[in-house]
Amino acid sequence: MIRFILGKLLYLVPTFLGVTIVAFGFVRVLPGDPVLLMAGERGISPERYQQLLEQLGYDQPIWRQYLDFLGRLFQGDLGESLVTKSPVLHEFLTLFPATVELAICAILLATLIGIPAGVLAAVKRGSWFDQISMGAALIGYSMPIFWWGLLLIILFSGILAWTPVSGRISLLYYFPEVTGFMLIDSLLSGQDGAFGSAVAHLILPTIVLATIPLAVIARQTRSAMLEVMGEDYVRTARAKGLPWRRVVGVHALRNAMIPVVTTIGLQIGVLMAGAILTETIFSWPGIGKWMVDSIFRRDYPAVQGGLLLIAAVVMAVNLIVDLLYGLINPRIRHV
Repeated sequence: MIRFILGKLLYLVPTFLGVTIVAFGFVRVLPGDPVLLMAGERGISPERYQQLLEQLGYDQPIWRQYLDFLGRLFQGDLGESLVTKSPVLHEFLTLFPATVELAICAILLATLIGIPAGVLAAVKRGSWFDQISMGAALIGYSMPIFWWGLLLIILFSGILAWTPVSGRISLLYYFPEVTGFMLIDSLLSGQDGAFGSAVAHLILPTIVLATIPLAVIARQTRSAMLEVMGEDYVRTARAKGLPWRRVVGVHALRNAMIPVVTTIGLQIGVLMAGAILTETIFSWPGIGKWMVDSIFRRDYPAVQGGLLLIAAVVMAVNLIVDLLYGLINPRIRHV
């Protein structure tokens, strides 16, 4: 197990270096000058412009800027935001709980609905449930997030007035954030109605963000179940007279979960990408909205640091998924 983990970590090193190149190059191909954007409408003299370029290090050759960026990165320094003058790591950690809360709720919703739907679709292959559920999954996968989010806002917030439009909690409630997770902090506050308001604000963003992962998980579960149910050990279990629920739930589903777990792990990256649009639509104060704002402001350190930290989270989740294989299927051993 130790050798497996070390091997995975060594494999992640060149991957992470590749991410640093992409993150560093991405912000520099964007149109616009960060120094001029910092100056705003007031303008800036040529002397002051050159002074700021030298101060920020943007007068150096690209390769030298990249090496300086790597040097600071290896020291744990992601730089300071050009706009807020705050450390990028501090801003990320402050906003990250909001994104994590939304992502956890979305992946839980996608998993709790997607796996049972995929299992039932496989068991009832060719039935009306199979056709409707897989058709709905295909539509959900193909639906643009921004259009789906706006549609839900118009229906449930505008016409029916069931859910709030944006934010994490009503402005009527104020309390210190202990954990950064609004559901937990609202409970700890003890204020009447605070938890209900946090849940209401979370409903639509969760549905929007969970739509694509739910569709992928449901279709992958159905495909894996159909493949496993044709194996000899499943037919043997049925021939022995075992209850159908045990055959499906123990013998078939447990072996089909390997590709499903892989799919769930890969959806973390999808959630991070989808959070950018979802948080922007619902004004959710998380990493996605922060990244969009930083891109528009040409905040090089914030965009670079945000991309690197998001990539690190995705790689860590995929490593955890690899370690879970041995727990799901004892026949798999990491040596």
